[in-house]
Amino acid sequence: MLIDSHAHLDNERYAEDRGAMLGRAFSAGVGTVLSIGIGEQAAGMDRALRVCREFNGKPGMPRLYASAGVYPHNTHEIDDAVMAKLNGLLAEPEVIACGEIGLDYYHDGAAHDVQRAGLIGQLEIAVGRKRPILIHCRPKDDMTEGGGGAWGDLFEILESNWRPTALGGVMHCFSGGWEQARRSLDLGFLVSFAGNLTYPKAQPLRDVAEKLPLDGVLVETDAPWLTPTPDRGKRNEPAFVTRTAQTLAELMGVSGEEIAASTTKNFNRLFGLRADVGNW
Repeated sequence: MLIDSHAHLDNERYAEDRGAMLGRAFSAGVGTVLSIGIGEQAAGMDRALRVCREFNGKPGMPRLYASAGVYPHNTHEIDDAVMAKLNGLLAEPEVIACGEIGLDYYHDGAAHDVQRAGLIGQLEIAVGRKRPILIHCRPKDDMTEGGGGAWGDLFEILESNWRPTALGGVMHCFSGGWEQARRSLDLGFLVSFAGNLTYPKAQPLRDVAEKLPLDGVLVETDAPWLTPTPDRGKRNEPAFVTRTAQTLAELMGVSGEEIAASTTKNFNRLFGLRADVGNW
């Protein structure tokens, strides 16, 4: 069984068929989904946990876990109440990660200094709860941005504020170059690939993926966005993680079964879960 390591199950695009969508995922061989808790605003970061509690234990559906965090664009909303809510959510047993958090210099949103401060504050909460982090990083222009920009700022923060914790995390929807991938692995992060790995113009990303070790990767959908080829343009959902996994398997020269086993093992190791995480 595969694990979709990043899906926004609380998104309103699933309001009418969330249960059926989860059933399709299980039928496609997806045993576990990590539901991302960022909401539309910071105050809604508990919605992913509510989805988990609504559907966990129902037959024919994946095992669900949740995360909680403040998305970079919403970091201007952080106050004492938001931080207290995050701290409380990370104490819940189903909430296994803090995120997605990070830096986004591509879109207009919170000022960059506000994003950096918000990231550091959330790292402090995450380390207190001993939770790995899910990182979003999107630079403004060039994919790798050389020595500066979002990637440069991110690694500076992680080196100082996260490496000493040894808690690791996930570079969600990775879109950097080899240098960013190498530094991520060195920090104890897993590199996660979404549906954009299958896009015709994503050859530089595929070049990175084929160099990575099997024990350093995950697959995800980032659903409802980034639908993989051949269904690009449609609403994404966790069942489609199988397509990204197959592309990654081909790039790494292994079977689909081996990429499923390796990514599941990697996920379980990072989050300290049992090997039967996807079974009921």
